[in-house]
Amino acid sequence: MPANNLMNAVVFERYGSPDALSLRDVPRPVPSKGEVRVKVHASTVNRTDAATLRAYPFFARAMTGLLRPKMRTLGMDFAGEVDLLGEEVSAFEVGDHVFGLSPDMFGAHAEYLCVPANGAIARIPGDLPFHQAVVGEGAWYANGTTKLLSEDTRCLIYGASGAIGTAAVQLAKANGAHVAAVVGTRHINLPKELGADRVVNYETEDFTALGETFDIVFDAVGKTSFFRCRPLLNKDGIFAATDLGPGWSNIILGSFYGATGSGRVRIPFPEDAPGCIRRLADLMAQGRFRGVFDRSYQLGEIVDAFRYVEEGQKTGIVVVNIC
Repeated sequence: MPANNLMNAVVFERYGSPDALSLRDVPRPVPSKGEVRVKVHASTVNRTDAATLRAYPFFARAMTGLLRPKMRTLGMDFAGEVDLLGEEVSAFEVGDHVFGLSPDMFGAHAEYLCVPANGAIARIPGDLPFHQAVVGEGAWYANGTTKLLSEDTRCLIYGASGAIGTAAVQLAKANGAHVAAVVGTRHINLPKELGADRVVNYETEDFTALGETFDIVFDAVGKTSFFRCRPLLNKDGIFAATDLGPGWSNIILGSFYGATGSGRVRIPFPEDAPGCIRRLADLMAQGRFRGVFDRSYQLGEIVDAFRYVEEGQKTGIVVVNIC
């Protein structure tokens, strides 16, 4: 195949550790009807990528492939420029700077990516650089919970320093909620910068004994539990989490409370990725949302990026520079 029809992509053909990833030359994708091809300048490595690589939890294989992965390339977040249009695409033009999500087949850990023009893609507001526009994955997961908030509601966000937590603070404030953020010492100033009304240092203070209650307690990092946070919930309060919980307690309790109709414990499944990306574009244009970035890696360093993300200590977003 001619070299100009190839691209660099990070490929994996088996589940496992980051060592299963390899950088290869593969054919460039060609957009189908209704798709655009994006020359990817930046992507991310996030918890979703890491979990998909390891097929965790095991039942996720029902969607990603039972014995081996259906997809060959990870990467949900992308930012880049439109370089080729499929048939019947009028919403974008070649050269448009865009960002978004590829939530079904991933594929953004590559130099080119095809996505539906009516999908989770939007123009990058203003002159924001590509590496600061890869903000979708954390915000999409946060939106599953923060969309339940409105003016004068109260929310506590545990783990307000990761990609999901930093997005949750900003989306909750955009909905008019009062936000208390729980972080460790080294992140103590970050939530305030993002708009949080109160910041609690879990290393020096018992965040479960604040003397106030909330409509939603959101565990954005999967490191606390409903039973620990129950004193923080008001009468109709909801405990929402991004993880299965100790002993899969969030799944068990979510099923129980779902059966009773109260929905008191939830693992909100992210929905409407296109709507979320369009809203992010609007909020970024208004200066009401920004990405928080930890560090960046080159595409050839992606194994190191995965290893770092799996340590569970990142602040915000880990970027992969591609082009």
